[in-house]
Amino acid sequence: MQCPLLYRFRVIDRLPEKPSEAATRGTLVHAVLERLFDAPAADRTAPRAKALIPGQWDRLLESKPELTELFEGDPEGQRLAGWLGEAERLVERWFSLEDPTRLEPAERELFVETELDSGLRLRGVIDRVDVAPTGEVRIVDYKTGKAPRPEYAEGALFQMKFYALVVWRLKNVVPRRLQLVYLGSGDVLTYDPVPEDLERVERKLLALWEAIRLATETGEWRPRPTKLCGWCDHRAVCPEFGGTPPVYPLSVRPAEAVEAVQGRMEPALSEAGRPVALEGP
Repeated sequence: MQCPLLYRFRVIDRLPEKPSEAATRGTLVHAVLERLFDAPAADRTAPRAKALIPGQWDRLLESKPELTELFEGDPEGQRLAGWLGEAERLVERWFSLEDPTRLEPAERELFVETELDSGLRLRGVIDRVDVAPTGEVRIVDYKTGKAPRPEYAEGALFQMKFYALVVWRLKNVVPRRLQLVYLGSGDVLTYDPVPEDLERVERKLLALWEAIRLATETGEWRPRPTKLCGWCDHRAVCPEFGGTPPVYPLSVRPAEAVEAVQGRMEPALSEAGRPVALEGP
């Protein structure tokens, strides 16, 4: 939805991307919030959470040594110290939004997967699942950026509705609440889905997959310029910036069939909707 050509670069061409300070900080904060729930409820304090940061950073470096590139040319460690300090502030802000001493998550970093009647397989990882004594399910996702402006709230909720759809199809239970916790701005966005919402998401996903399938067959992956282009690692090979994409690695349909297929792509893209507006990288 963001950019079809970027999807091609990442999924088909598998072009390498540089690690990002913002994305890596998000991964680190997620790991800290997940591990904090290993402690007894009374010990889930802000100082304890912040104390987890160095160890989780070491674990992240061990699993992804390439992250050392983030702070090359920082012999005194000042940039790294500032970056870790920002992670501490994000973790501390969470305690003003939720009280972990009163939470006992049913699941953390839960991998979910289901197959729709169409054969399309959906999968994802949910940050946290809370289950009330009455059985009601709440899906929670942490965001280390800022909350989107109100006009973009629907786009921000798409990921959460995706998770809700997977849980519904997998467990036959519609989650009672979807909750986005924005640590960057200290906001909490909630939404209570109903089956009709999730059915619309399912139709949108099917349309998106049809557009992906057709683009894969024809090799027609179109760039979609937005303000997010400034964070893209692939501008050197993007036509919008004067670049030339690498040779398409898959076989494509004969040229005479491409025009007919493109005519089918437009309705699919229209049904899938406009790109989601995002805040930050």
